[in-house]
Parts: sequence; C-alpha cells; structure tokens
Amino acid sequence: MTTKNHQKVVLVGDGAVGSSYAYSMMNQGLAEEFVIVDVIKERTEGDALDLEDAQAFTAPKKVYSGDYSDCKDADVVVITAGAPQKPGETRLDLVNKNLKILSSIVKPVVDSGFDGIFVVAANPVDILTYATWKFSGFPKERVIGSGTSLDTSRLRVALAKKLGGIDPRNVEAYIMGEHGDSEFAAYDEATIGSRPLKDVAKEHGLTDDDLAKIEDDTRNKAYEIINRKGATFYGVATCLMRITKAILRDENAILPVGAALNGEYGLDDIFIGTPAVINGSGLASVVEVPLSDKEKELMAKSAETLKKVTKDGLAAL
Repeated sequence: MTTKNHQKVVLVGDGAVGSSYAYSMMNQGLAEEFVIVDVIKERTEGDALDLEDAQAFTAPKKVYSGDYSDCKDADVVVITAGAPQKPGETRLDLVNKNLKILSSIVKPVVDSGFDGIFVVAANPVDILTYATWKFSGFPKERVIGSGTSLDTSRLRVALAKKLGGIDPRNVEAYIMGEHGDSEFAAYDEATIGSRPLKDVAKEHGLTDDDLAKIEDDTRNKAYEIINRKGATFYGVATCLMRITKAILRDENAILPVGAALNGEYGLDDIFIGTPAVINGSGLASVVEVPLSDKEKELMAKSAETLKKVTKDGLAAL
C-alpha cells in the first residue's frame, strides 16, 4: 500500500557520482523508494543489493534496479549519466558527447508519464540542465541543476580553514556563474556571522590576493582531484542529496544551484549558478544577489560563454 508520505526518487546514471549519491540518500534515510537506472543493468542490480544492506542501520527503503518506466510516479529524477571529465579536459569539452547521451535519457523519462522534478548533475551541468528543460518541455521551475553548489561548498571549506577553522556551514559565501572555468566568488556580499567576510579576512591577516588565490584554488580543485584519483564524486553527490532533501521535505532552503533566470542579473534564457529557494515545487524563486559592478561583469561574461556553447552544442545535435 502506498501512503501519502511515500516518496520515490529515480537515479539515472550509476557511475561514481550516481552510486555515491545513492549511498548518501541511504545514509540520510531520504525517500522510501529508490530506483537505479543505467545502461549497465548488472551494475545497478549489484548496487541495489549492496545498498539495501545499509537500511538495517539507517532507515527502511525499497531500493532496486529499474528502468525508465519506473519514473512515471517518481517525485524526483536525478540525472548523473554522461561521459566523465578526463584529465586535461574542461567541463565544456564534454558538451557534444553528453548532449547526445542526455537526449536519449530525457525523452523516455517524460514518455513514462513522469510529472516530478528533474535534478541534473552531468557536465557541463549548466548546459545540460538547459537542454533537459528544452528536451522535456517542462516548466523551468521543475528543472534544477547542481550548478555551483559544489564550488560553493569548496569555497566555504577553504575559507573556514583559513579563518581559524570555523564551521564551514557558518560561512555565507557563494560561487556564482558557470560551474566551470568562468565561475567567480561573490566576495563583496559574503558574510560570516553577519559581518562582512572581507573584514573578518583582514583580521585574520588575509589580503585581497589571498582571497583571489582561494577563489582560484576553488575553481581548479576539480582538476586537482581528477589528476590524483581520476574523478570527483563525494562532494557533488552530497550536494545532490542536499538539493533532493530540500525538494522532498519542502524546505524553502536557499541553496546555490543552476537556476533558470527570468531577467535576474539582466539575464534570461539560461541556467546558471546563483542562490535560489528550493522547495517541493522545485525552484520557488531566484535570490538575486546585489552584485558589485565588477561581479556583474563576471556574471555577464560567464553567461555569454554558456550561451554560445549551448547554442553550438544544440545546433550540432
């Protein structure tokens, strides 16, 4: 018997990111039903068997290997499928490969009768989130990208370490723009305990150059990890869990995501990294950060890069 509070999530793509996300969802006890879909069926079956062993010590959950028809009554479909970023490759280099893969996923999900919310994490994530919106015909509010959630987490962790080891959850600083090489840290608006971040940084002996280096390290951290272990997955999987949790629990949480813009920052017809309110209906609203002139310029430049690559990528399909 299905009760009203029964929640169902379908994961499409059972690679390193997808399986880490599934594990994170198990540990958090989120969603009573969790379905794993992938072209390698055997792997999804193995993962489901492995994951179900966790429920005796977390929360009961029906976890199983499925297919696109299982999406019909799902609350959320999370897409992590796609070719991973190789050493030396930028996220934008992946666009043509992954747009093809994505088009083969979104159509059968929609054909199943799915009427929930898409959460997209495959790279280049802003472009693939936009494409998911286009391919699905869904309202913009029901398509959310992981956007700059991971970069924001990386920035907060780095700043917290430099500022006397405070809790990164108390660092109110965002990375904005593309999840990629044109992203930037919105330092001018960042705060710690409601004090301007730049003041707190000064007290800890950090200069503007130090902050610029932290921003640069944040931007390049993925490459650092990929060069050492071949891929990044725990961080982004946790971000996906957090976004899913905000949807399933109707939290109205402000999270850094890849959001559809309707005139905010002078931009539209784009999905890009910004703080936004996430709840049971998906993207409830965009929180428009009052950027400084320099940051506005960086946001516009980032958007320009994304728009061009998106246009060329979709034209080549």
